[in-house]
Amino acid sequence: MKIGQISKASGVSQRMIRHYEKIGLIPPAARRDSGYRDYDERDVHTLHFIGRARDLGFPIEEIRQLLALWHDRSRSSADVKALALARADELGRKAEQLETMRRTLERLANACHGDDRPDCPILEDLEAMGSCHPSRRA
Repeated sequence: MKIGQISKASGVSQRMIRHYEKIGLIPPAARRDSGYRDYDERDVHTLHFIGRARDLGFPIEEIRQLLALWHDRSRSSADVKALALARADELGRKAEQLETMRRTLERLANACHGDDRPDCPILEDLEAMGSCHPSRRA
C-alpha cells in the first residue's frame, strides 16, 4: 500500500511516517518501480504501535526502546513495566505543573477587573522579574 493508505490505516500522518523513516524509528519502506513507498500490514501494525505510544506520552527514544522490547520475544516484562511506570511518574509531575499553572492563571484572572482601566494584575505578574522563578535566566 502507498503512504496515503498506510497513513489512513494506521492513524499516523504521512509527514510523521516520513519522519519516523528518516530518524530510523521504522525501516525505510520498499520502493515500487514508480518510486512510491510500498507498505504492508506489518508496517501498519508497527505504526499503530508507535502512534499509541505517542498518545500515551512516550518520547521517541523511549518508543525506540519499546519497539526493541516488542520485537524481543525473550524480553522481561519488568523492563516494559519500568518504562511505563517511569513515564507515568513523569506525566504525574507534568500534570502537577499544569495544575499549578492553571490555578495561577485563574487567581490572576480573578484579580483582574476586566474593565476599561489600564491596570492589570495579569500583566503586572508577567512583568515581575524573578518573583516566581528566581532560577530562570534572562
